[in-house]
Amino acid sequence: MELADILSEGSVLACDKVKDKAELLGILAEHAAKVTGQESRAIYEALSGREALGSTGLGNGIAIPHGKLAGLKNVVAVFARLTQPVEFDSVDDQPVDLIVMLLAPTGAGADHLKALARVARLLRTESLVDGLRNSNDPVKLHAILTAPLPAQNAA
Repeated sequence: MELADILSEGSVLACDKVKDKAELLGILAEHAAKVTGQESRAIYEALSGREALGSTGLGNGIAIPHGKLAGLKNVVAVFARLTQPVEFDSVDDQPVDLIVMLLAPTGAGADHLKALARVARLLRTESLVDGLRNSNDPVKLHAILTAPLPAQNAA
């Protein structure tokens, strides 16, 4: 599963003046509601419920909040680039500025896990993360996120 399969150009946000994690999750839920046709409150509750189990802040300013929703047809992603990082209870205690939110249908165990793994792998690519942090243009951010990564040379 490629990020281009689940992240539309219209689902890439450049946000400024986000105050905290709760506001960020609300912004992501509202945008995801427009994309999916689901209720923003249900999306927010799914994301908040998952965060209550443990933060999805991976470290290095990156978070992958995620949740499952009944009625969703396939995995959907929303990306947000924050101009001012917000506290997210990340494993390294650093605030986040790059967020990929994932929503999956209730019964989508394997697809949900594949999407999480793909996003986590992608966001370990230093050049990609640098590119994301150096742009506030949603079109450019989408292009960076969905561009094929160059093959790694075997040592």
